[in-house]
Amino acid sequence: MLKKNYKDLKPCVIGLGYVGLPLFLSLARKYKSLGYDINQQRIIDLRKGRDIFGEFKKKELTNQNLDLTFNVKKIRECNVYIVTVPTPVFDNKIPDLTHLKDVCTKLSKLIKQGDIIIFESTVYPGLTEKFCIPILERNNLFKNGKDFFVGYSPERVNPGDKIHKLNKINKILAYPYNFKREKIIKLYKNLGKKIIYSKNIMEAETAKVIENIQRDVNIGLINEIYMACDALNINFKNVYKLASTKWNFLKFKPGLVGGHCLPVDPYYFSHICNNNNFATKITLAGRSINDTMTGNIQKKIEKILRSNYPNKKNKALLCGLTYKKNVADLRNSLSLKIFQNLNKKNKLIKGFDPIINNNTSKKFGILNSSIDLNYFDIFIVLTPHDILMKKINKLKNKQIFQFFI
Repeated sequence: MLKKNYKDLKPCVIGLGYVGLPLFLSLARKYKSLGYDINQQRIIDLRKGRDIFGEFKKKELTNQNLDLTFNVKKIRECNVYIVTVPTPVFDNKIPDLTHLKDVCTKLSKLIKQGDIIIFESTVYPGLTEKFCIPILERNNLFKNGKDFFVGYSPERVNPGDKIHKLNKINKILAYPYNFKREKIIKLYKNLGKKIIYSKNIMEAETAKVIENIQRDVNIGLINEIYMACDALNINFKNVYKLASTKWNFLKFKPGLVGGHCLPVDPYYFSHICNNNNFATKITLAGRSINDTMTGNIQKKIEKILRSNYPNKKNKALLCGLTYKKNVADLRNSLSLKIFQNLNKKNKLIKGFDPIINNNTSKKFGILNSSIDLNYFDIFIVLTPHDILMKKINKLKNKQIFQFFI
């Protein structure tokens, strides 16, 4: 039997990426917390006050004595584990559960009686109970619901969003046990404005994926209309302004859909549906359209270069290469993909992004804020960071192209 006089909670956030780091920093203000990441360089950077994604400034990382580690054995000191590792897809769009499996295997060797594990990583419905829990029970004699306790809380961190921060958003917590329930809810109140409590993990998992599927489908629709207007020689910007005057017009905007959620979540949901003999029809519709936007925009750029700058000696600069406005993250960026494709064909086409750090820019052959923009003849904006547009708008007598409103 579990002892009733259990100690206070000591949380450990596993995975200190764009989801885990803000959770850890929030918890560290109220709890004796530990931040763990398998990436040793990430821990070294954070200890020095450097966040390569630019979400947190140095003073936010150094104004409190943060306990950070890449030594997995140290996390045994904790009794609450919040798992925020990435859950991408393979090239064939099948869910890649490598990181999740690795964490569950490690925890199975470290967890103690009375420990609580809350998963925040994006998963498909049923994965927590049918995939994660069996692995957690593998290397010990413990059973979920009796010796340790597993819950799920879908992450809602929105990188680059200064309005919808953790303390201003509602957050779901699915935890179907009485054990330490009030204490876990109290802990999670540090991670959201309002905690929506549920006893059903599978319903919370489903809610997570459909939040992003809905956005992906709607962006896919407006992207299709954008391309249709182009094919029909209709001014899309004017059409959008006119349609926006109706009170219930949904103001989704066209663009390149990259990142870690929208290009992934539809495949997770579709995967589990297919495994249960239900073929989705609309879920992946946004994916098929949004994926074509890369080729569509690349062709537009190539046409601009051919018609306006037939002289190959003219120097073009593709500006803004991260996957999202004001976010210094190149992972899963379609803007970066377009630059790489064009740069292979013509080395005079350079890439520029002022918000990524020096190490990242060197790794991908991208120019950063130290360059003289007047050296270039043509500017093509893919991701309109605020700081980027300030620089671009100061230029005189230059050709500047921006595709999206």
